[in-house]
Amino acid sequence: MSLDAPGTGPDETRVIRVHYWAAAKSAAGVAGDDLPVDGPISLTEVLRRAVALHPGTRLGAVLGSCSTLLGDRPVSAEDPDEVLVPVGSTIEFLPPFAGG
Repeated sequence: MSLDAPGTGPDETRVIRVHYWAAAKSAAGVAGDDLPVDGPISLTEVLRRAVALHPGTRLGAVLGSCSTLLGDRPVSAEDPDEVLVPVGSTIEFLPPFAGG
């Protein structure tokens, strides 16, 4: 489900909000998605669901090079199978940026 504006999607307590930045936003064609969930899921599952929402795009390849934040916590260096994403959380995918 595409993220249009805060408060316009499903009950925010039953979703994980995904934000795409720069090249990830371009690849997805949207600024973000709300992923409906029944409970916590792994970061691997967040990635799988995000890519599945945008078939035929380069989103999977772009997300593979992104830095990832769970809320304000960097999780890129952690095993995505071991990162548990709680319901109501926000995941940010930040592609590498050129320059300083």
